[in-house]
Amino acid sequence: MPLNFTRQPGLVVYVTCGDPNLETTRDVVLAAIDAGADVIELGVPFSDPLADGPVIQRASERALQGGTRLQDVLKLAGEIRRRRAEAGLIIFSYLNPLLRLGMKEFCALAEEAGLDGALVTDLPVEEAGDYLAQMRERNLATVFLAAPTSPDERLKHIAKSSSGFVYAVSRTGITGARSEFPPEAKDLVARIHRYTQLPVAVGFGIATPEQFSRAGAFAEAVVVGSAIVETIERNSGREPDAVAQLVESMVATRGKNGGAK
Repeated sequence: MPLNFTRQPGLVVYVTCGDPNLETTRDVVLAAIDAGADVIELGVPFSDPLADGPVIQRASERALQGGTRLQDVLKLAGEIRRRRAEAGLIIFSYLNPLLRLGMKEFCALAEEAGLDGALVTDLPVEEAGDYLAQMRERNLATVFLAAPTSPDERLKHIAKSSSGFVYAVSRTGITGARSEFPPEAKDLVARIHRYTQLPVAVGFGIATPEQFSRAGAFAEAVVVGSAIVETIERNSGREPDAVAQLVESMVATRGKNGGAK
């Protein structure tokens, strides 16, 4: 079932859980939801990231040094769900932490915590059969990444295997804020829409209200990650307020471009 993007464009906010600590992450997430975020990606810190830029790498290092593990993120998810029942919550992780915990155990704990689903960044859709079966058994959404370089046949497979929404990677390369908006993003969203009626969320490099508005003109949702993590990094002691201000500045642009076309 699609996640709730009744307000368009929807805003998906990524946080690295445990940076600077789990209590602050909880407060940041609650503040982001109250400020207008529709879906929260609860990032599981990982020691060997493939696609994360320097901002998220630093956050993961800090979180790991503080001892944050997948089980801690699942417990945090349960606490956030109890406090904000309406919010979309998904786990954002590399595959290795899930395998170490055990896929069956992960899916059971995710359901118990009240999560809506997961996005496993380095799990190819072609190799996701066991993951898909166990997630579907628990009625958990499976969000997959689609890149500008993905051929149409692979986009079909991604669309068929996705639930909740499809994450459109706006450009090749690693995460991180960029001053220029990638022109290939609009074309990718259009290609994905040929194969699914699910919402499409555009991410990678979106950092400003203007970029949020531009992406929201052709996609149902927009993902903001590195800009959120960097805001946390730069505002020690006032992280929730700083993130709330950034979220409010983004969602204030809703409706100016008429929503996704």
